[in-house]
Amino acid sequence: MKEEFNVVICSLNSQYIHSSLAPWCLLAGLEEYVHVGINAVVIEGNINETPRNILDRILSHRPALVGFCCYIWSINEVFELVKSLKQELSECIIVLGGPEVSYSAGEVLRSAPSVDYVISGEGEKPFAGLILAIHGNTDVAGIPGLSYREGSQIIVAEPYTPSEIPPSPYSERYIAALNGRIAYLETSRGCPFSCAFCLSGRCGGVRYFDLERAKKELLLLAVSGTQTVKLVDRTFNANRGRAKELFAFIIARYGKDIPKGVCFHFEIAGELLDEDTIKLLGTAPAGSMQFEIGLQSFNPKTLAAVNRKTDPDKLKKNISALLAKGNIHIHIDLIAGLPYENMPGFADSFNTAFTLRPHMLQLGFLKLLHGSPMRDNPIRFPCEYDSDPPYEVIKTPWLSGEELTLLHHTERALNLLYNRGRFRRTLSYLLGRMTQNAFELFREFGLFLSRESPNPMSLDDLTSLVFSYFSCRSNVDGARLRDCMVCDRLATNASGSIPKALRIRDPRLKAAIWALEREHRPMKAIKRGYALLYTENCLAYTDYKDKNPVTGEYIISKYPFDLKDDIL
Repeated sequence: MKEEFNVVICSLNSQYIHSSLAPWCLLAGLEEYVHVGINAVVIEGNINETPRNILDRILSHRPALVGFCCYIWSINEVFELVKSLKQELSECIIVLGGPEVSYSAGEVLRSAPSVDYVISGEGEKPFAGLILAIHGNTDVAGIPGLSYREGSQIIVAEPYTPSEIPPSPYSERYIAALNGRIAYLETSRGCPFSCAFCLSGRCGGVRYFDLERAKKELLLLAVSGTQTVKLVDRTFNANRGRAKELFAFIIARYGKDIPKGVCFHFEIAGELLDEDTIKLLGTAPAGSMQFEIGLQSFNPKTLAAVNRKTDPDKLKKNISALLAKGNIHIHIDLIAGLPYENMPGFADSFNTAFTLRPHMLQLGFLKLLHGSPMRDNPIRFPCEYDSDPPYEVIKTPWLSGEELTLLHHTERALNLLYNRGRFRRTLSYLLGRMTQNAFELFREFGLFLSRESPNPMSLDDLTSLVFSYFSCRSNVDGARLRDCMVCDRLATNASGSIPKALRIRDPRLKAAIWALEREHRPMKAIKRGYALLYTENCLAYTDYKDKNPVTGEYIISKYPFDLKDDIL
């Protein structure tokens, strides 16, 4: 047996602020199941780093084996690293695992000769078993979920879906490595649903971890220095009683064992919420929770085709009840490209969702993931999709390629005007005055942006484009639009400056500020922003303190000031 066996477990995140839980789960598996001389470390990188930097970090440990956690956003970078790693350390054993390779193990082994093994499904036990076999020079046959080459033959295993609860990954090393990034908490595995576009339903039934373990780990992450703890349970409230108890636990401990400012993010099924839970959630401290609620579509035929079981009326009622409380950030999702949903149908779903006025409405695009029923059954789900990750749909029998491109433009406008929260008053005014519905507004402005400004732009440049585009529309009062945009700017930008496109040189501004501060002097060291509102005959002002933790806005106050002889 080898005296020293160095193992590196590597995961590449999409951004630095994200962390990865999977490699730490694998490390916990090694610590639980391997009791021989193994030196294992976790290396987290991100896809924006230079591959050489990540490779050098891996090589510095002189690994005998490197395991890579593979996802759609990182798989290309992983293959690049694997190739370079084999060139510089030819004896190193390469193992891939994760959702991006779990259902394509044979294809990976055929196309990537540098890859030695693929683990499909849950990896804690198989990864530990593989290392024990290699370290002890024994046969790897029979290790669950393990695919490999045997001579010229490729042995492909089914994804491993055990029934036991995995060991906890939340070690001191994990907490130290987290370093303030988003923390991910797992309190269950599996999903009770079987949506055709998703992999979660293929992971076996839901296994709930011990409730006291969940509470302990929740508190541990809350004091780790992170600002966001993201629950990765696929449908957190599938067990209503358990979810309610954990919600109540957070509410009771918030501001005590849980520091103020920490936010818990949950993926939930909105229709599963009952009245008691909604009432409880109404008592949550503002900003302590975020909910991501997958709508996907409001088309009954579409939902039935993808096995999505939803009560649309109850879902809308529950979302409205949550939003009415104003204390929880609500993010809802739609997916473009699903079966039986054409452009008018998607527009209907969009407008129905937008009418709810969530804090964020994500317009996503269908991705045909390896292992998803939609990818595995092209006859039932006919569509064309990109052969490269993330396998996004490019054409369906119901949406043409041109229409999907138009929806991408719509998505950009939605993100810039609505999801970033910079133009809330502006949009409310425009939608109240224009004959267009919300989908038409975002679609047309998105098309305009694609022609006029295809590249990223500053907020000031975007503000100028928005004002020039909409101020000349019928039924839109340019002065009123300008005032709405000024208030949006004051409420969301702590610089207090007004962009050039909205600025009006008016000597009365100084007089209005003097009159205001004679009565309401700003607190010491608190910055204040000001602007005259001509359609309301007042001075708007904002003290940049106490930002709303849900909307991210500062409070706008208005001081009456005579502007009847306006200069517009």
